[in-house]
Formats: sequence, structure tokens, C-alpha cells
Amino acid sequence: MSDPLPEERSSEPITVESLTTDLRDLGIVAGETVLVHGSLSALGWVCGGAPAVVDALQRVIGEDGTLVMPTHSPGNRDPTNMGHPPVPDAWYETIREEMPPYRPAVTPTQGMGAIAECFRSYPGVRRSAHPQHSFAAWGADAEFVTEEHPYDDSLGESSPLARLYDLEGRILFLGTTHATNTSLHLAEYRADIDLEQTSHASAVVVDGEREWIEWADLDIDDGDFPDCGEAFERAHPDAFETGEVGVGDAKLLEQRPLVDFAVDWFEATRE
Repeated sequence: MSDPLPEERSSEPITVESLTTDLRDLGIVAGETVLVHGSLSALGWVCGGAPAVVDALQRVIGEDGTLVMPTHSPGNRDPTNMGHPPVPDAWYETIREEMPPYRPAVTPTQGMGAIAECFRSYPGVRRSAHPQHSFAAWGADAEFVTEEHPYDDSLGESSPLARLYDLEGRILFLGTTHATNTSLHLAEYRADIDLEQTSHASAVVVDGEREWIEWADLDIDDGDFPDCGEAFERAHPDAFETGEVGVGDAKLLEQRPLVDFAVDWFEATRE
């Protein structure tokens, strides 16, 4: 099947200028902190691709604000936990010995989309040190958001998600939904629910040398995120704005009330 023609994706080119206007119309203002989950393909035919989206976001938020995106690299993991598809057992030791180490400036994202993959290497962007669940940030509070990111608290109290909570940041969906809303993981860590510990491993750089390290973290689950997000929106209709960016559905919502709501929701709904 061939790709759709440009005019089938949007009636006119989506540009930095039009994206800037759409983002401002949605309610984003200069100086605020915004965590972006974006799908480039959902926006239409974007003139310049992902850099146009990043340029527009930076223009709207400005250097006095902070732009954040998840830049996860989950493939850097123990081969016993690899799936989709799994690797042969006979490969395990080779993978543990040869997996390139996580390096913030080099390691590509996986499953994060073209916008986040582009953003991670932009000038002035800082990326946190977690080998699987890193976040990248640009702007006034980029260092505060990314400077500490322990392996064993990847999406919890010491993570960039909690720093966004401290900054009263907002979440922006560009053609995405609550299904990939990483902030709900912070609520999982805070909720009084029975989450087991699970083992993890990655290749990292320690004192200039590659090392294979192991740690334990909570066994999180995003299967009910869409239901949680919908419940939040029903309960707090004033906590979010909807619109279009390009030709894609966009949503801008406050992170702190979402996380607070989700803590109670998980405690009430999860067995």
C-alpha cells in the first residue's frame, strides 16, 4: 500500500507558523512547563517534519518556559525481558556482553515517535540518565527536571514526572491519548496499591566504562490508563482544553490534578 498523498493528509501544508498559531489557540502560553506526547503523522502534512513541530513548541513556550518529552529506550534491557518478538535463549549472554551502553546524547528513543526522537538531539536539550525511561527537557527548568533520575524509581517520586508535578506543569497530547500518558505512572507509584517489584538490567557507562547493571523497580501497568483518563475528564471538565493542532486532535491538561485524581482512582479500582 502506498503512502497517502500530501493533500490527502491535510488540505494545506502544516507549517511552523500555523502550528504556532494552533498551539497558542489551544491555550499554551510563554513561560509554562509542558510535557508533550506527540504523533507527527496525526498532524497532517507537516512542512519540514518533526523539526517544524519542535520549533513551534519552543517558539510558543519560550526560553523562560520548559519543554519536556519522554525519550524512553526500553530495548536496552535484559534479554529475558525482551519481547515482540522475544530473542532466542542462546543469544542472552551475547546481548548482556555486547549491548551498547545508554548514552544520553547518542542512544535513540524507541516507540516515542518522530517528534521526541528529533527533540532529544536539539541544541540546549538535556536528557536524564535513566537507561530505559529517560526524559528530555529544554528551557528554564530543564536541569531541575532531568538532573536526578535514579534507576530504581524510574517514574516515581525522584523522576522527572515528579519534578513536573512540582512545577505545576501541563500535559499536551498532539494526536495522542491517555493510553500513553506517562504521568499516570507517577500516580501508580504514589497510590496505596499492591505493585510487585520486578528486576531490570541495562548497559550503562560508569566512570567512563561500559557496565551491565541490575536493579529492581515497581512492576507498573498502563492497561487501565484510558479508563482513568476518561474518568478524570468527566470529573474535572475545567482541567483541560481541546482543539486541533494541524489536523490532529490536541488536548492540554493540568498534570497535578490528574495525578491526584489517579491516585484515588487506582486505589478504588485496582484489585
